[in-house]
Amino acid sequence: MRSDVVRQVLEAELEQARDRRGGRSPRVLDVGGGSGVWAVPLAAAGCSVTVVDPSPNALATLERRALDAGVADRITPLQGDTDALAVLSPEGGADLVLAHGLLEFVDDVDSSLAALVAATAPGGVVSVLVVNRYAAVLGRALAGRVDEALGLLADPHGRLEGTADPLLRRFDTEGLRAQLGDAGLTVELVQGQGALSDLVPGSVSDSSPTAADQVAELERVAAVRSPLRDVATRLHALGRIAAPRG
Repeated sequence: MRSDVVRQVLEAELEQARDRRGGRSPRVLDVGGGSGVWAVPLAAAGCSVTVVDPSPNALATLERRALDAGVADRITPLQGDTDALAVLSPEGGADLVLAHGLLEFVDDVDSSLAALVAATAPGGVVSVLVVNRYAAVLGRALAGRVDEALGLLADPHGRLEGTADPLLRRFDTEGLRAQLGDAGLTVELVQGQGALSDLVPGSVSDSSPTAADQVAELERVAAVRSPLRDVATRLHALGRIAAPRG
């Protein structure tokens, strides 16, 4: 995991999960994270991680990374997708469910979210990371691809129809909030990833530790502040499952 606003939020959430579990290791379900970009660091942080991914090649990469990092015993790789979660992952078993870079590609967002919610333990959260439609519009416009910028604005799903666009959809802040809420999640946070840090030249961060800290602080503040959040490269949302009372 990069040292960014998404990681900071997840680290805080894992501390809460440890408290709920009386100090035991948090249980993480990473759906679509086959190569281990998030799973391996989470396992290194002491989590028990199940990774579900349809790609055998991605899962093979995950297993190599896990072995190299010495955390293979904490990671369970399973081949499948959201349609198979009810079989692959115990219902209500995960303290943290990751859907990072997933919802842009699934055929049915509502059914996929329902499967993610069903896999989440009471009091746990679903973490969603998606491509932002408005960032894509700005990117196309700045690159002089005005026709594509118009297409992204006009299409209700933020997709470039009739092109080789690999994404089935892109999201905006309000649309993402609404879909998570409709799935039964209490949306506690929507923040941007890459709100400003993606625009700062890498040479600035590399110039000194102080400059790197300033860039990180700039991103932290911008990530939750509209309109900067709403044009970030990606949107990160956290939705919680209600814990039983009593």
